[in-house]
Amino acid sequence: MFTRTTGRSRCSGPLPLAVFLLVAAVACSGEGPSSADLIKEGKQTFRHETFGDETKWTDALRMNEVISTVDPATALGIGLKVDSEALPPEVVTGIQNGSISLTDPATTLALLKLDAILGVKGTVTSVNGKDTLSRVGITCALCHSTVDDSFAPGVGKRLDGWPNRTLDVGAIVALSPALDAATKAVFNGWGRGRYDPRFNQDGKNGPQVIPPAYGLQGLQAITVTGDGADIAYWNRYVAVTQMGGHGSFSEPRTGVSVTNGTDDLVSSKLPGLQAYQLSIPAPAPPPGSFDSAAAARGKGVFEGAGRCSSCHSGPELTDANTRLHPPSDAMGEPEPAGVPSYASRSATKQYRTAPLKGVWQHPPYFHNGTAATLEEVVKTYDDRRALGLTSAQRADLVQYLKSL
Repeated sequence: MFTRTTGRSRCSGPLPLAVFLLVAAVACSGEGPSSADLIKEGKQTFRHETFGDETKWTDALRMNEVISTVDPATALGIGLKVDSEALPPEVVTGIQNGSISLTDPATTLALLKLDAILGVKGTVTSVNGKDTLSRVGITCALCHSTVDDSFAPGVGKRLDGWPNRTLDVGAIVALSPALDAATKAVFNGWGRGRYDPRFNQDGKNGPQVIPPAYGLQGLQAITVTGDGADIAYWNRYVAVTQMGGHGSFSEPRTGVSVTNGTDDLVSSKLPGLQAYQLSIPAPAPPPGSFDSAAAARGKGVFEGAGRCSSCHSGPELTDANTRLHPPSDAMGEPEPAGVPSYASRSATKQYRTAPLKGVWQHPPYFHNGTAATLEEVVKTYDDRRALGLTSAQRADLVQYLKSL
């Protein structure tokens, strides 16, 4: 969902171009937000801003009625995450000693009141002395954050930018009482960590893996198909057409034109949101998670016999800043089960080369998740491009990928 190159202000240090363009006009005069302030603002937007999408999730889909009946154990079971740092000490103690039930929907409402469920914002009011979820919306963090499980599975410190690959978005939305059976069947078929961000626009069903929102600094083609000139393009698309935020998005190349509401709650938030996303680095591999000697050999395979660096080039290990590729180059094509090419549904009709930093963290791989492991990724390339790698070379290449 993002983009940027670099630029330099005559009175400040190097800045991402997207941030530079937003603040350079006022930075030298001392007016307006600093880049640090913009990032802070964007962090708040990423984690907590619904853009007024309660109109969709409450008024249209009636998800407040559904969530009111869901207990925390069930919510965690379908991939929702809880921010342990939002829990006061008495709640932590209550969960640990069992005095706070994780099988009681009332606990879910209590967590919403604490703003502790990642990506879900709820307004809980008292009706006849009972807590009632009157409004609910979602934020970017629903799909593009997870937790470190340091407190319990699904409960821990936030990891912004990490794709929530255990989240079953389709199954959650399919609980809406406002949807027909055919639409619910489509959503229930997506599975964990997958989502089709174009289905509600073109009616074609081809779920993609939820992408990372980290390691985007230095990239000019942010989405898998390289749509848009910067992160703000895709953020606007998602905020308006997917989340249901109040504002407008128009793309003549795909025929998408959507306006929600009579106000614009999206545009003013895009600069900060982009700045924050660009500030999130790709995570380093955990110590001991790969064989260093094998990875060193694998680097040689990557740059030599594997021919990986012919596309995965430069400091970001992608040629996305200079070109896009036809669907015939994509290892995820053809799509499984006869699904239409995802590229064919995009503005560019092409794919970018995926950046590889942090690739250890987010299986499955390829745009549609058709390779479950890095071993499968390497085998697919070796077989389809007739590279003739030995089993030892394949294994070393995997270790190198795990080291990135």
